[in-house]
Amino acid sequence: MYYSENSYVKYWKRFLDIILSILILLLFWWIYLIIALLVYIKLGRPIVFKQPRPGKNCEIFSIIKFRTMTNAKDKNGKILSDGNRLTPFGRWLRESSLDEIPEVFCVLKGNMSFVGPRPQLVKDMVFMNVCQNKRHVVLPGLTGLAQVNGRNIISWDEKINYDLKYVENISFLNDVKIFFKTFSVALIKKEGINEKGEATSSDFGDYLLNNGRITRAEYDEGQIKAQHLIDKYYLNHR
Repeated sequence: MYYSENSYVKYWKRFLDIILSILILLLFWWIYLIIALLVYIKLGRPIVFKQPRPGKNCEIFSIIKFRTMTNAKDKNGKILSDGNRLTPFGRWLRESSLDEIPEVFCVLKGNMSFVGPRPQLVKDMVFMNVCQNKRHVVLPGLTGLAQVNGRNIISWDEKINYDLKYVENISFLNDVKIFFKTFSVALIKKEGINEKGEATSSDFGDYLLNNGRITRAEYDEGQIKAQHLIDKYYLNHR
């Protein structure tokens, strides 16, 4: 895959990200406040959660989202499964993508862009080959080409191919098209939600293992590597 920073990427994309994120926060601060209050009332604290994700050049950063699950535990004090902790309110936040609006702060900080490949999990990144990891040569985005072409009901191969296609063809016009198409696909029509009503998909390592493309040993090795990277990140960001 060939990638070269054009003038838009070098000089304008980051500038537009800053301006747009400031405008959004100034105009829609009240939406953030309302959702934060609802999360506090219905789900408790903390209102947001942070999770390490691979960013540009595979450098890990903390993504910020509104929480969508409770802290419910079983009688032994063990945290319940995600499905048992996801409330109707939390499900609505995910389906509406409103749980992701705090990511605008990540854009303002410079860890993300409005448009780019979605930041996957660290345990997804470690299973990507050299070509697939080219999706990380640019800042990850709040939305991307894969999100407006199937979101999480397409296969991992299709998703990564869309990411690579975006990286090869970054332009102001393409970013504008993706940005506005997102409102129709994800926010209005809610396309790309799986049959359970959640915008989720299996991890990349699981996908490769289940399709016989990696061995169990390779899978276990990747999981250990991912956890090592996460532990190292937390150690350096205490």
